[in-house]
Amino acid sequence: MNRLNQRWIYVSGALLLVVLFLLRGPLGLSGGGKQAKDHAAPVTVATAEITDMPVYAQAIGTVMANATVQVRPRIDGEIVAVRFREGQLVKAGDLLFEIDRAPYEAALRAAQANLQRDEAQLTNASRDLGRATELTRKGYASAQTRDTASASKQALAASVAASQAAVDQAQLQLGYTEIRSPIDGKTGPILVDAGNIVQASSATALVTVTQIQPVKISFSLPQQNLAQLQQEMKTETLVAALHLHDPIVADTRSDPTAKIDFIGNTVNTATGTIELRATYDNPDLAFVPGEFVDVNVRLAELKNVITVPREAVNTGQKGFYVFVVDADNKVAMRDVTTLYQNATTAAVKGEVKEGDRVITDGQLRLLPGALVRIVEDNERKNAE
Repeated sequence: MNRLNQRWIYVSGALLLVVLFLLRGPLGLSGGGKQAKDHAAPVTVATAEITDMPVYAQAIGTVMANATVQVRPRIDGEIVAVRFREGQLVKAGDLLFEIDRAPYEAALRAAQANLQRDEAQLTNASRDLGRATELTRKGYASAQTRDTASASKQALAASVAASQAAVDQAQLQLGYTEIRSPIDGKTGPILVDAGNIVQASSATALVTVTQIQPVKISFSLPQQNLAQLQQEMKTETLVAALHLHDPIVADTRSDPTAKIDFIGNTVNTATGTIELRATYDNPDLAFVPGEFVDVNVRLAELKNVITVPREAVNTGQKGFYVFVVDADNKVAMRDVTTLYQNATTAAVKGEVKEGDRVITDGQLRLLPGALVRIVEDNERKNAE
């Protein structure tokens, strides 16, 4: 291809571009406003408000049994009966196991017989002392005879006391053949079945009874909260809101509260936290020892602060900011400081005032000065 033909191609192309530009110009001018409106980013907004906002400390807590007792025998013998079911709720004093009574009943009878013998001898010694005293008074017996009778009576009185103690001990041992629950609680698995010989010196428990009404909730909070916790503890208003990790339970009842009645006496130097415990009555037995629960503790309340939805607060290179929509539906970036935030709301201070419209969704592609279109949340999602 020669140079002349190349020049004609270049000139023709340039003329074509000029024609297209001239044809597009009037259309662009007539439709520019509509195009700008159509290209406005859809966003959802919320209004900044002034309100009081409670401040909570959050932690993961562990449910603890209020008391745990390992039931062991206090005497040796054969277990002849088990009077409960595994996992049964029992009251203090309920019969759990029976040990063979026969050996201890025999020991009691022997002790009672010895007591009767000693009591009879004491009665006779008392009579001898009376006679010796009368004879000594009349001069028919020496004082030594009277003193010997008195000593004999005292010795037999001591024998009676010892025999009575033996009877009491035998009765006590006989009572130990019935093993009863020392506390209200729930029984664990049966560890020793009927027919086994047990010994008081054995380290093996027969069953474990766990008190689960009430229960303790143990959790830890940062040491920075200690002063506020101690102040609230003095007013007896320190409570913990409890939330189980159970969607079924969470849907059928509100989160219960438990009074905090213990603050640890030392700070854990490894974690910088201090232990707290709350007592919960556990009326429906929903809380089980060893289970994890969410714990919220109200520490204070922020008065008359600006609050916005938590999703309105964004993080930039210089810190936190929010997008505010002005009367012309244009975006402005406002720097803020977050005072406190929970799962849904943030308390802020800075370049936001009451009544400002803050963007809660659709911020990803926005720049200061951009034009936006306020829509409902479902409409914005459909627009995307």
